[in-house]
Amino acid sequence: MSSIQHRINAFVKLGTFLSQFSNKRIEEKDNIEHNELFFEGFLHQIKLAQEYNSWFTKDNILFALESWSIALSVNNLKTFTSTLNDKNITPKTVAIIMAGNIPLVGFHDFLSVLISGHSVLVKQSSNDKHLLPFLAKYLEFAENSFKGNITFTEKKLTNFDAVIATGSNNTARYFEYYFKNKPNIIRKSRNSVAVITGKETHEDFENLSNDIFQYFGLGCRSVSKLYVPKDYQFDTFFNGMYCKKDLINNAKYANNYDYNKAVYLMSEFDLLENGFLMIKEDESYASPIATLFYEYYDNEIDLKIKLHQEREKIQCIVAKNFIENEVAFGQTQHPKLTDYADGVNTLEFLSKI
Repeated sequence: MSSIQHRINAFVKLGTFLSQFSNKRIEEKDNIEHNELFFEGFLHQIKLAQEYNSWFTKDNILFALESWSIALSVNNLKTFTSTLNDKNITPKTVAIIMAGNIPLVGFHDFLSVLISGHSVLVKQSSNDKHLLPFLAKYLEFAENSFKGNITFTEKKLTNFDAVIATGSNNTARYFEYYFKNKPNIIRKSRNSVAVITGKETHEDFENLSNDIFQYFGLGCRSVSKLYVPKDYQFDTFFNGMYCKKDLINNAKYANNYDYNKAVYLMSEFDLLENGFLMIKEDESYASPIATLFYEYYDNEIDLKIKLHQEREKIQCIVAKNFIENEVAFGQTQHPKLTDYADGVNTLEFLSKI
């Protein structure tokens, strides 16, 4: 395998390639390596991904691509890999079982395995199968040593040394049993929450609308639950959400909204809604599409204790000067490379297998 610097360079080239695809514009730039082979083809893959999975709108795909193009800078990758020591790593084959809830959701694991000097064996979700194999081909052109070290399979996984698997709480139990004899990272379902204190501004709630609605709320970093003070009035909150009113024009989102609203009304649940978002008092973390759960809290200390006790179920806590390791309003979908899913340091795991 090549040196870590060569691997970093390849991912930087990929980031530069991805910089041509954003919601502001799609634009073929000059002096991008291998563009003549990949630019038009990638446009086609974006189109296929949209057609195959209607949650993967063009906006959501381009948002993911732009996020990765920003993340894959020289400085970010050097910071990310600063603890890796090539001399201590014996190349192994690492299997990754990917989720398919948002575009390129497994890319961080894919990057981590390759940049550590290992080979990768990828089993993709059928919901997200178009983008990554194409980008893997680009990487093989950008760095020759990747050739033969990236494999995609739809069959049963065989001949691997370690595994990173992401799934629901049910599939995680299966993974834990099935991979118990291999070094593994098994990820379960997590959700993100926001703590409202009553001091938030209209701008805070507009920012929060990005944390709630990006990817239609399907990501583990998407806020699905609010904690609000006793007797909280939701007017300012709903005013901030209004900037996302056009979501209801998406047929699949609208169908989910109508269906869940009908279920709640028939069950005679108390609801607050604004025509595209329902909020419902509920102790659960995972809310259905177009719905946000909320729970009242009496005092901040008890809430902090509860969030600490429930940390295994929570990916991000969005708040404003409330708790350590909080994420600022509007920032959940802009993680740094070192913001590891479930707080498990993937690079550290990969350096010890």
